[in-house]
Parts: sequence; structure tokens; C-alpha cells
Amino acid sequence: MKDVLLIGAGGVGRVVLHKLVQNSDVFSKITLASRTLSSCKQYQNEIKQRYNKDIDIAQIDADNVSELVELINKTNPDIVLNIALPYQDLTIMEACLKTKTHYLDTANYEHPDTAKFEYKEQWAYHERYKEAGIMALLGSGFDPGVTNVFCAYLQKRYFDEIHTIDILDCNGGDHGYPFATNFNPEINLREVSANGRYWKNGEWIETQPMEIKMVWDYPQIGEKDSYLLYHEEMESLIKHIKGLKRIRFFMTFGESYLTHMKCLENVGMLGIEPVEHDGCKIVPIQFLKTLLPDPKTLGERTKGKTNIGVVAKGLKSGKEVSYYLYNVCDHQEAYKETSSQAVSYTTGVPAMIGAKMIAEGKWLQNGVFNIEQFDPDPFMDELNKQGLPWHLEEL
Repeated sequence: MKDVLLIGAGGVGRVVLHKLVQNSDVFSKITLASRTLSSCKQYQNEIKQRYNKDIDIAQIDADNVSELVELINKTNPDIVLNIALPYQDLTIMEACLKTKTHYLDTANYEHPDTAKFEYKEQWAYHERYKEAGIMALLGSGFDPGVTNVFCAYLQKRYFDEIHTIDILDCNGGDHGYPFATNFNPEINLREVSANGRYWKNGEWIETQPMEIKMVWDYPQIGEKDSYLLYHEEMESLIKHIKGLKRIRFFMTFGESYLTHMKCLENVGMLGIEPVEHDGCKIVPIQFLKTLLPDPKTLGERTKGKTNIGVVAKGLKSGKEVSYYLYNVCDHQEAYKETSSQAVSYTTGVPAMIGAKMIAEGKWLQNGVFNIEQFDPDPFMDELNKQGLPWHLEEL
């Protein structure tokens, strides 16, 4: 059994906490830490009432390496689960390196002053983690995360070469608000309003935001407009999938969401540079975040389903083949189990599974790794056991 330190008490952190407690045969002592101690106390009480299980809580500034080191030394976890903001990946990785503790996250590093995310600065830790005898597992969410494992599974079992991959992310849920985001508004809006990118024949091709659209018929949801975005899992998959010639990422958005976002962008509310307001410096997108509904409060009112998967095309024994591998998750079922909606659920469950892979020694190497670099089979088995069953169709 392993001890864990879970950093982050938002909607995803709540799901991870529930799933860790549900797998108490693997995880013994659990410490939940966040900048907001009141959220930790709320979840501590929730876990006690639902499972009669005690967890420890702590307040932490995840931007402060020395504070992180002190907390890790105090709690002595086997694994640190970073479910905080992607801005804090490097500080938490640094603290894990200093304390020689295994590390896991769900999204790659994003600099707070630059609307861009990439793995370069995290990959740079590989040799130091290897020398320290510890492991960092990057991107153990859904996308990135499960979509990477889906690609590795298809490569292992159904293809000799995968030539094209389309990652398809659909949220068919309705929370009833005119405008809200299903995860951290600042991260979500920066991601969606940025230029799109896809990889083809060895180079990145940049597009305008929402320039490329297709309609996809998502099982159990129906046809939805899907728009090309840049998403971080593509950066690692082009390194690890054999024969790949093109990879793209699509996400669904309704007209209301896009209209609201464009209006906010036009008036400067998505800006990440400080502006002067009544003698104070404020960052527009951070102010907007305070006005929007907190994603962790959306669970009870969100109805519908998500569908996230990959469509892969390539060769098997000289024959062209195509497969669609996906998961469907129901918002209300996710809420019943973890008091969180499906967007948080689909990210939080794989984070726990990644930690379980490390804890059980099924995925355990020294260095920094992306999730598709390991045997996909045990992770795929856990998805079915832990509430995210997958479906495979030959196209």
C-alpha cells in the first residue's frame, strides 16, 4: 500500500480523492492539499460521511518550492499527484526532485504569462529524475491521458502502422447557464481562443481559431460541430506512434459558447496582460474567472453525456484498416458517484489509475515519461473497472 499527497481541491481533485478512497487496498494514507483550506475541509467531511474514511488536509502555495518540499517531507508520500494548475507543474516537479518522490500530473506546463503550453521544460527533467531514481508520469488525464493510451493500445493490437489520428472530444452536457466553462475558466478560454495547430508530414501547420470545422456523429450523443484546436497530447504522440503522417484534435462547441467567447475576446476580457483599473492592476481573464460559475459547482445541474475518443487509420498486414475507440460518460452518473460532473470525472479517474499503475509497479521506470510509453493493457483494464468503460468500432 502507498501513501499519496494530492495537490489540488477543485472539481478534478474531488474526483481523484473519491477514487483514491475507493481503492484503499492500494492507497493507504491520503493527504489533500490546496491553497484554499476550506475546500480541503469540505472534501474531508464529504469523504468521512460517504466512506467513513479519514484523510489528512494541508494548506499549500504550490508556486513555492520550499513550501512544497516542507510538506512532502512532512507527509512522506510515495507519490505526489499534481491536480493543481498547469502553471505549477515545474515547481511541483522541482519539489519532487528535491525530495526524491514520484510525480504525476494531468496537463503539461503552461507559463502564466504566455498563452502556450508544451512539454519541453518538463521533458528537460528526464535525466535528473532518472539519476534520482524516481518517475514522473505526464498527462494522466483523459486528453491528454486516456487518448494517448487509446493510441498505444490500437498500435499494439490492431495496426502495424498508424498513419492518421483524429482525437475527438465532445461534451454533450447542458448546465443551464448562458455561459460557463467545464474546467478552470482561465485555462479553458486561453486554450480555445488560441490559434489551432495540427501535425502533418513532419511539420506543424497553424490555423486561425475555429478555422477548421467538421461534423461528427458521436455515439449516444449525435452529430455535433467539431473544431480543430491544438492540444498537448499531439506533441508526445508524434514521437511515439510508428508511421504517423498526420494527427489532429477536434472539440465540440455550441453556437452560444462561441458567440459569448468571441464577444469577450473582442472587448479584451480574455487578455492575460495586466491593465489599469481604478488605480489597481488586474488581469482581464482572471477577473472574468471570478464572474463565471465555478466549474466544481456545475455537477448537480449538468445533464447529458461526454464522448471522447480517437479515430485511427493505417495498415495491418498490408491492408488499410480504421478503428474508432472511445468512452461515453454520463454527467449525472458521475455526479452521483463523486459529486462532480463528467468533465472532471473523465480527468480525475485516469489520474488515479496512473497513480495505481505506479503504486503497483506496473508502470515504474526512472525518468520523465508520457503515458503512451507504457504497456496500455493494464490501464485499459482499469478503465473498465473504475467507471470509464471503452468501446471499439471498426470503421
